[in-house]
Amino acid sequence: MPSVSRPIRIGMIVPSSNTCLEPQTYRILGDRQDVTIHSTRIPVTRIALDDSSDKQFDSSVMRASAELLATANVDVIAWNGTSGSWLGASHDHALVREITEATGIPATTSTLAYLEAFASFGTERIGLFTPYTADVNEAVIASYAREGIKTIDHRHLDLTDNESFGRVTDEEMLPGSLELAAAHPDALVYLCTNLYGANITADVEARTGVPVLDSVAVTLWHALKLAGAPLLDPKWGRLLADPV
Repeated sequence: MPSVSRPIRIGMIVPSSNTCLEPQTYRILGDRQDVTIHSTRIPVTRIALDDSSDKQFDSSVMRASAELLATANVDVIAWNGTSGSWLGASHDHALVREITEATGIPATTSTLAYLEAFASFGTERIGLFTPYTADVNEAVIASYAREGIKTIDHRHLDLTDNESFGRVTDEEMLPGSLELAAAHPDALVYLCTNLYGANITADVEARTGVPVLDSVAVTLWHALKLAGAPLLDPKWGRLLADPV
């Protein structure tokens, strides 16, 4: 745990072409002074199911980035990317073990944060929204099924260029989100840390009554939880808020 004389420091490994998660994370934190975010980047430019895409997420690259973050004496390290959702949770469990063994610092990933959230909230049936292609979605659905999570419906925007995900508008996300919520899943999942899903979380929850789990918010939630810090304002997803 950090000294009382300083804020909790959360280290984040960020995909190089991601333009969403850093500004969105600070937007979610708002005026909080008890937490600071510290980032380092790894080369990630496209998302697909092939060797060149998978190599972007090599554990040696992640470990080197984590070791850099460790020099800032961070309290938690998060791989703030969703690659484990199609590579498989075992990939991210191994990654977290490697990071912690190398640095001595607790670690998580976006995928493991989701699995923790699903377990914590009893989430078994989800609606899945991504900017990815259909085959990536199908790989995610299969990976989640192995973890006991059923995807009852999904939407995808058929994009592969990671930078382009951050340019998806609220208006492009809302219709598919409402369609997914109409199937009454336990939660609607916005899967991608370069997607501004948190922007419409409160609106979708208010319109539909379905809880929303956004990747940026979920990863921050789990990092805060690991650090023993207060959680989030309910407007970023009512499941992620501190209990009253």
